[in-house]
Amino acid sequence: MKSKYVILASALLISVATFAQKDQIKSAEKALKSGDAQGALTILKDAENMVINAKDVEQAQYYFVKGNAYLDLANKKVEEGKNLSLAAETYKKLIDVEKASGKVKYSTQAATSIIEIKGKLINAAIADSQATKHADGAKKLYDAYLLDKKDTINLYYAASTAVNAQDFDLALPMYEELKKLNYSGKGTSFTAVNKISGSEDGFNNAKDRDLAVKLGTHEKPKTEAIPSKRGEIYKNLALILVQKGRSEDAKQAIADARKANPEDSSLILTEANLYLESKDYETYKKLVGEALQKDPNNADLVFNLGVISANAKNNADAEKYYLKAIEINPNYANAYLNLAALKLEAEKPIIDEMNKLGTTAKDMKRYDVLKAQRESVFKGVIPYLKKANELDPKNEDVSKTLLGVYKALEMTAEAKALKATM
Repeated sequence: MKSKYVILASALLISVATFAQKDQIKSAEKALKSGDAQGALTILKDAENMVINAKDVEQAQYYFVKGNAYLDLANKKVEEGKNLSLAAETYKKLIDVEKASGKVKYSTQAATSIIEIKGKLINAAIADSQATKHADGAKKLYDAYLLDKKDTINLYYAASTAVNAQDFDLALPMYEELKKLNYSGKGTSFTAVNKISGSEDGFNNAKDRDLAVKLGTHEKPKTEAIPSKRGEIYKNLALILVQKGRSEDAKQAIADARKANPEDSSLILTEANLYLESKDYETYKKLVGEALQKDPNNADLVFNLGVISANAKNNADAEKYYLKAIEINPNYANAYLNLAALKLEAEKPIIDEMNKLGTTAKDMKRYDVLKAQRESVFKGVIPYLKKANELDPKNEDVSKTLLGVYKALEMTAEAKALKATM
């Protein structure tokens, strides 16, 4: 008889707890409707321990109200990124509960809210990047990826944004995940210019883009191939590993990448750069030769070999590669610019020697020789700078360098004409 009373008492306690929990959820719902989202969360906090043992329908309602409260705070710009992520996480729990129970009441609305949150996270990340808050933007983009793991481009942008923030601890696991997924990002972009805004809008496919052009809302349709980003991903992963003192892991990452992507010639360059940094010049030269054999007429590849050679202070090879890139593509502006910069390096030792000279007859004679050498250097770079300026007239570095050369050679008319275009 006594045990029956104990059981009855326990049942009464559970019943009281259930009623209290229902009242708290209703009170939270009421607070939220009145605009007090923070108050709603405080009320729900008190019911948190009891929710675990609640019925499925009450758990779902609890998570629904809680998710709505977080979303309301985010919409009011209260710790926007944090509350958007918490809202999404809460809605996911709701969907899991209803999926397990087989009773769907709030899931459809929760799923719609998750899509809304994903869009808000991406827009907030863009705003963060524009305000140079790259680390915050990277975290939001990663949260957007977690909401929809099929949309892997958000993971790629999250990793790239983390690199912009120089937050390599944040970027590393993202790049490792991209590698694991074998993400390439290769595809096709379909764009057209919006007649009202003048901006270039993107479309999911050519059919949607062509329809917009047909309807007259857009013009100037454009279809472009999006190249694979694997080379960049593995390169950044390797460089981060090098930055963290993990050179062997970096080499292994590149070796794995090349096995997975044997046709990606940019990976050969990345691997070559790693061996260059570790001063293994023999392996570096071998890889450079391999890269050229694989794609001898790739202007970008040849140009990058020029950059790597210049970084290694091998100016003869750098000049050879820049000239080869120009031979392949006569309109390669950066090759002309880098070639000019390479040749201008000869000016520094001349200036250094000129500055050390005295005023003796011998020194003055040497000064005239050095002055002629300096003028020869300047005259030699003019054709490259003029071509680079012609191909890329908006590049201030090119125009300023060319202007400086004209002034040094007292080419007044040319300097005046160039200045008029700047």
